[in-house]
Amino acid sequence: MMFWIEKFRPADLDQIIGQERVISVLRKFSEDHMLPHLLVSGPHGSGKSAAVEATLKAIYGDIWQDNVTVFQTSDLMERGRSYLEHDEKFMHLYKSDESFLSNLKHAINTYASIRPINAEFKVLWFEDAHTLSHDVQHALRRIMERYSATCRFVFCTTQASSMIPPISSRCLPLFFTPLTREQISTRLHEILEAMGIAPDLMSNDEISLLVAAAGGDLRKAIMYLQVRVKTGTEITPASFDEGETRKITAAAFMAMQGKDIITAQRRLEGLMIEYGLSAREVLDELLLIVRREYYHPDIISCIADTDYIMTHAGNEYLQMNALAARIVGEVFL
Repeated sequence: MMFWIEKFRPADLDQIIGQERVISVLRKFSEDHMLPHLLVSGPHGSGKSAAVEATLKAIYGDIWQDNVTVFQTSDLMERGRSYLEHDEKFMHLYKSDESFLSNLKHAINTYASIRPINAEFKVLWFEDAHTLSHDVQHALRRIMERYSATCRFVFCTTQASSMIPPISSRCLPLFFTPLTREQISTRLHEILEAMGIAPDLMSNDEISLLVAAAGGDLRKAIMYLQVRVKTGTEITPASFDEGETRKITAAAFMAMQGKDIITAQRRLEGLMIEYGLSAREVLDELLLIVRREYYHPDIISCIADTDYIMTHAGNEYLQMNALAARIVGEVFL
């Protein structure tokens, strides 16, 4: 069985939804067969990786994989030496008597120095770049300088503020905005039609529940849709049990209600540090809790203001701490 997220993955830039401004920039790069270093940020399921892949395919054509090296940095940083030792891209470069950082620098240097095939430059693509430690990022900065003539670096992340200034200043920032519920709902209806599924199989209320549960992540929404269609189990509000992150967000909000700013801030920071959520994902979780527990217009205004600041690349941890303090100060004092 083929997953629908792969079957309906955008094949070119025209199929990316909801990101017109960014796509116009990437389309210009693909037409000119050029690319600067990129820092591509945005929430999960907003089309970042699909857009980067479509751009590289347009630039290189059928040989795009020969000129692109993808680093799954989340696995890389979690597994460390084991990843380098067993991954086929790195195992021939691995030196057991050297440290993880030394091995990684050697591997990146090697791939950056390889001459591009029938092109002016090659690309090193780092997925989940926010998981890169500062030591690794500083090493990357020097490699970027050394091979800037023949190698481009692309960093995809949900947390642009996690990148050190020497790297972010060398990259063109491209921000993918969260998809609206209407955009996701429309796409799900298109998929149902493409699969030849009768419109009356799922009610609009079911699709609305599914879209809300996906939290702006189109990829997650498509997965939910496939499960619903294959299992035939009707979606209800009880279909999506609260996970641990939702419970921690609720605890943070309870701390705000109790005027305990420090505890609230620690809970919100923990969601980003320990669970890997971006600040926007934390805001989405908090908004759901607020709607359920204490729907107050001033809290909604605080969350909206924080979301706006995030769009302009404000420090995520600083802004989340400020949000907790502001909600306590303006609503619960």
